[in-house]
Amino acid sequence: MPYLTLLRRPFVVRLLAGSLVGRMPSAMAALAIALTLREAGAGYRLVGLATGVFAVAGAIGGPLLGRLVDRTGQPRVLIASAVVSGLGYVLLALAPGSLYGSLGGAVVAGAAAPPLEPCLRALWPELVPEGEVQSAYAVDAGAQEVVFIAGPLAVAGAAALGPAPLALWLAAGLGLLGSLVMATARPSRDWRTRTRDAHWLGPLRSPALLLLLVALFGAGWALGGFNVFSVAYAEQHEVPGGAGLLMPLSAFGALLGAVGYGALRWTADAPLKAVALCAGMAGAYWLVALVPGPAGACLVAVGTGVFFAPLLTVSFGLVGELAPDGTVTEAFAWLVTLIGAGVAAGSAVTGLLLADGTLPAAAALGACGVTGGALVLALSRGRLALPVAVRETTDTA
Repeated sequence: MPYLTLLRRPFVVRLLAGSLVGRMPSAMAALAIALTLREAGAGYRLVGLATGVFAVAGAIGGPLLGRLVDRTGQPRVLIASAVVSGLGYVLLALAPGSLYGSLGGAVVAGAAAPPLEPCLRALWPELVPEGEVQSAYAVDAGAQEVVFIAGPLAVAGAAALGPAPLALWLAAGLGLLGSLVMATARPSRDWRTRTRDAHWLGPLRSPALLLLLVALFGAGWALGGFNVFSVAYAEQHEVPGGAGLLMPLSAFGALLGAVGYGALRWTADAPLKAVALCAGMAGAYWLVALVPGPAGACLVAVGTGVFFAPLLTVSFGLVGELAPDGTVTEAFAWLVTLIGAGVAAGSAVTGLLLADGTLPAAAALGACGVTGGALVLALSRGRLALPVAVRETTDTA
C-alpha cells in the first residue's frame, strides 16, 4: 500500500498532523466569528463584513508570509504568525460587541494565519523519495478535506459546551499547537531555499505559473458558486440535512478522489493530467446545472469533489516545478490565495444571480468558471510541459 509506506517515513505523520491541527482555525473561523458576533447582538451586516475581512486579510497575508519563509526559514515565521493570529482570535472573543474590536481581530487573525499549507508542500520533496511525492500531495489534498469537515464540527462542539467565543479560543490554541508541532520538527528547522529571490514579483514573474493560478481561480469560482447554490437548492427541494448535507458530500467526494488518485499509476504528463481533471470537474458542474432531484443532487455533489482533489494534487507538483528558485513557499501560498479568491468571487456573483435568477442559471455560472479554467490549461499545456531550463529561458527573453 503506497500510503502505508508513505506514512512510515520519518517525520511524515508528525508534520502532517501538525499541519492539519494548525489549519483547523481556517476551517472554523467563518462559523465561529458568525456565532460569536450574533451572540453579542451584532447584525448580519457586521457578521458578513467581519467574515469577509478575515478572508481578504488571509488572501493578502498568505503570500507575504510565504515570501518571509523563503527568505528566513520556516520555524520563526510559523511560530510568530501563530501567536499574532491567535491574538486576533482572542480580540474577537473578548470584544465581539465592538465594531473596531471585531474587525481588527478579524484582520489580525486572517492576515497572520500561519502558512502551514505552503510550508508542508515545500517539505514533501525533502521528506519522501521522488516516486512518492505525488502520493504525498494526494494525502495532503485529501487531509485538507478532513479539516473542512472537522472544523465546523469543532465549532459546533465548542458552542454546545459553552458560550460561542469558546470556539475562537479553541481556534487560537489549535493554530499555535499545530505550528509548534511543525516548526520544532527537524525537517522544518533544516529547510532552506537554494537561492534567495530578490525580484519584487517573486513567483508571479513566471507566466506559466500565472496561467496555472488563473485556471485554479476558475476551479475555486465553481466551488464558491456550489456553496451558495446548495443553500438555495435546499430551500426549494427536500434534502435531508439541506445544504449541510450537500457541501460535506462534495468534500467527501474530494477525499475519495484524493485516495483514488494517490493509488493510481497514471503515466501521462502533469499538464495533460491537469487538463483532463479540470475538464472532468467541469463536466460534474454542468451536471449540477441540470438541477436533478434530491437523490441525483447528492450523487452529483460527490462528483463535484472527485476531480477537485486530484486536480489539486497535480497542481501542487506543477507549482513546485514552475516556481522560480527561492520562491516555492510563496508560490504555494499564491495557489491557496487564488483558489480562495475564486471561492469568494464565485459565492458573491452566484448570490447576486440567485436574487433575480434561477437555480439552473446560478449552477451554470459555476460551471462556466471551471470550464474556463480547463480551457486555460488546455491552451497553455505546451508551455506548462516545457523543460524547466527551456521555460526559464523563454520567460526571461
